[in-house]
Amino acid sequence: MDKIEKEITVINKKGLHARPAAIFVGLVEKFNVTVTLSQGEDKVSGKSIMGILMLGAAQGTVLKITVEGSDAPAAMAEFEKFFSKQEEEIVS
Repeated sequence: MDKIEKEITVINKKGLHARPAAIFVGLVEKFNVTVTLSQGEDKVSGKSIMGILMLGAAQGTVLKITVEGSDAPAAMAEFEKFFSKQEEEIVS
């Protein structure tokens, strides 16, 4: 089973709030993977909007994303694209 870990910085001015969290969960569900987002000691499932919101990831927060499963490389590529485009596509 593939496992990939990367650190990604939240660039959205409003942080990782409800709308981008919901979009991220939708991305996770497209792949055959298990995703964990962590900030310090806090770890949450990438399939939990509430969990993601509880991280309180404001702009500039560095999150570690761990992706495990047969689709891990493709999933991580999508997640990196999502986080790199937060500012231009998810402004409200």
